Amino acid sequence: MTPYSAGEKQTLHASLNRHRDAVLWKLQGLDDEQLRRPMTPTGTNLLGLVKHLASVEYGWFVETFGGETEPLWFDPYENEDMRITPDEATDRIIAFYGRARAAADAMITELPLAAQGHPSWRDITVSLRWTLVHMIEETARHAGHMDILRELIDGTTGDHPPISSTG
Repeated sequence: MTPYSAGEKQTLHASLNRHRDAVLWKLQGLDDEQLRRPMTPTGTNLLGLVKHLASVEYGWFVETFGGETEPLWFDPYENEDMRITPDEATDRIIAFYGRARAAADAMITELPLAAQGHPSWRDITVSLRWTLVHMIEETARHAGHMDILRELIDGTTGDHPPISSTG
């Protein structure tokens, strides 16, 4: 079933995955210096945005709904999830994002949309439905930032690779 005719949960999950894939596509073909290059006065770079997105996937989908997250080697409450240190290998950050996505996907698959969770950093209760919408927004927002950064680095634009006219 395509996301164009799927149910609500599958449609939301497909939308999240589309933006997640765009995030990873923004990294393709760049070297380590380009991925780490600060592109704004605050130091925003492509790899830092991936680290941040991994952190929030773990937080919102896994921790909020009582799942087990891997120990973080940084403090996301001090914005360390947006920064890349010299000792953080690019492969480590990309693998971290992959693990966060997989852990989030397991929770999305396991829980109904009406499931209730409690983020430890806020005094609120959220549904999985709200969390999916929130993370679609969060991921799309940062994918947009990444689109601008990528264009500044090498002129590449768009949210997915162009479709080949021969394929």
